[in-house]
Amino acid sequence: MRQITEQQILALAPNPAAGANGKKISQKGGFVRLEKSADDTFYLGECQGSGKSNYITTADFIEQEVPVFRCSCPSRQFPCKHSLALLYEMMAGKHFADCEIPEDILKKREKKKQREEKAAAGETAAGSGQSEDKGKPAKKASNAGKAARTRKRKKQLEGLALTEKLVRELLDAGLGTMGGTTLSTYKELSKQLGDYYLPGPQRLLNRLILEIEAFQTDQKESHYDNTLDALEKLWALIKKSTAYLQEKLESEEDGLDATPLYEELGGVWKLSELEALGSSRKDVCLVQLAFWVEYDEARREYIDMGCWMDTGTGEICLTCNYRPVKALKYVKQEDSLFGAVRLGSMQIYPGEGNRRVRWEQGTITELTGGELAAVRSFAAESVAAEAKAAKNYLKNAMAAPVLYRLIAFAQIGQTEESLVLVDKNGGTIRLGDIPEKEPTTERLRLLTDARVLENQALLGGFYYDAAARRILFWPLSIVTETGIIRLLY
Repeated sequence: MRQITEQQILALAPNPAAGANGKKISQKGGFVRLEKSADDTFYLGECQGSGKSNYITTADFIEQEVPVFRCSCPSRQFPCKHSLALLYEMMAGKHFADCEIPEDILKKREKKKQREEKAAAGETAAGSGQSEDKGKPAKKASNAGKAARTRKRKKQLEGLALTEKLVRELLDAGLGTMGGTTLSTYKELSKQLGDYYLPGPQRLLNRLILEIEAFQTDQKESHYDNTLDALEKLWALIKKSTAYLQEKLESEEDGLDATPLYEELGGVWKLSELEALGSSRKDVCLVQLAFWVEYDEARREYIDMGCWMDTGTGEICLTCNYRPVKALKYVKQEDSLFGAVRLGSMQIYPGEGNRRVRWEQGTITELTGGELAAVRSFAAESVAAEAKAAKNYLKNAMAAPVLYRLIAFAQIGQTEESLVLVDKNGGTIRLGDIPEKEPTTERLRLLTDARVLENQALLGGFYYDAAARRILFWPLSIVTETGIIRLLY
């Protein structure tokens, strides 16, 4: 019998409700027939449903990490609750009678294999400079395609020039005029930047507009700091992007670069492209240390954020699942994962700090004591050294606003001002909550076991607090010898 864990089932579920409904079906004895193949790659269940006939649901594990689910029910969810219920039957160790793999499943497997072999042959031919079937040299990128990319870059430069002009006008007028600024010109340019293929500058301009609108509503001084931050980032992006595009045009070089500017200028990375750039890692084990959901008003998107540690290198990386408001029902929401993920290959996005990662296939396993020990072994010993590195990183206008780190601490305690982390050398860092993110600091006071506030490791994010005029640490999770105590989700 194939071993299935609940973490694996929930990771496959299109949403939490589907997973919960699948579990109920299994617990209430919804299946009247359960069968599996002798080689343990095919599972079938006949499930009672709301229709006149029972539903037939199958799970094909010919590829271990990417099972294929099929069900005769009319649901548009994939996998549906009946498929998930079949997995719960497997997890519960229910008896499955032996069966032959149906002929239609064998045919589908063969067709899939042929498609993969054809695709692999095409990639090999492209890499060797030969066409797939005629042995002729592969065509170089057409002049028309190159001309189109040149036109796009020139269009982007036009849009950057317009944005720079607008920023200069605001700076020349002074931020003191923010309260009476007419935003119609800003909003019109924001719409136009989509036509100029500039999503990065468009998001920052939207953020600038939101801060000015908020100031005109409540007159809070904090909006000055936020506006300055948005202006600084927008100005830096304009300058760096302009120089990058001009260099591309002058050199006529058409290849991909391992630079974050590629995405800011409208590029979308394919995993194969990151692989070709050497921005990947093999045989990786990741442990999720924290998970939360953010809403970015400037992007009009929800972002499911996962904070992970590579147990082989100690690197803390991020996964970001973007869910546009306009397409919420079409994009699956991610969720917390309490096990470990083993990956044959992981792709890493260009950038600094906590880099974003993605993967296609992975195996979810239970979190072991050895993996927890590996995570704890990478905890930094000196909070002063980490804070200094964070300060240097955050000074970069193009950097992310938070740098996530795991720090070993001797104690988390109270001072006259706030909670602080004290490392084993006596170094301290004040704990605090990032504005507009879910507060977590006070949740440390709710922990009933005082031992978890001594001699453990704390995952958190260094950020600059404009009100306090200093670097603070946003607490997310405590990693103990026996588990991970999450302050979010």
